[in-house]
Amino acid sequence: MASFKADPWQEHFENLRHGAILCDINTRAVQYWSEDESIYKLYPSSVPLSEDLTRRGYTEVVRKVEGPSWSPTPAMKQRNPEWPDYWPPGPDNPLGTHALYLSWQYYRVHRTGDTRKIGRQSSNGCIGLYNEHIAELFALAEVGTQVRIF
Repeated sequence: MASFKADPWQEHFENLRHGAILCDINTRAVQYWSEDESIYKLYPSSVPLSEDLTRRGYTEVVRKVEGPSWSPTPAMKQRNPEWPDYWPPGPDNPLGTHALYLSWQYYRVHRTGDTRKIGRQSSNGCIGLYNEHIAELFALAEVGTQVRIF
């Protein structure tokens, strides 16, 4: 794993309207800046397992869900046919207690159920955080927060 580095937000965003979340696939870190720059956070993360599962570019938080349910994508079901079609909210749900839904279909920032995955390429496409970190980021981010995954 590459070491964390704090990037200036100006290298990635034109402004901080609604705040900004930067997900760095290479360093496996998530950074957050509040709109008024009074809050800055840096979190270790899990990232997609392979380049073909990685989506890069600009998106935004379109929905925030506390206690999300989850259904595997069609591609996930093809790779893992033994998985159930639906997981209700609860402790066994792969998304955990909080999920930030991005404008790209199927992409989320959420907790990882296996904390050994943090700092690794291990997800099916989403960005995973420790439980306490996604709870904190969930409270800070708002619908409309801009996101860059690179």
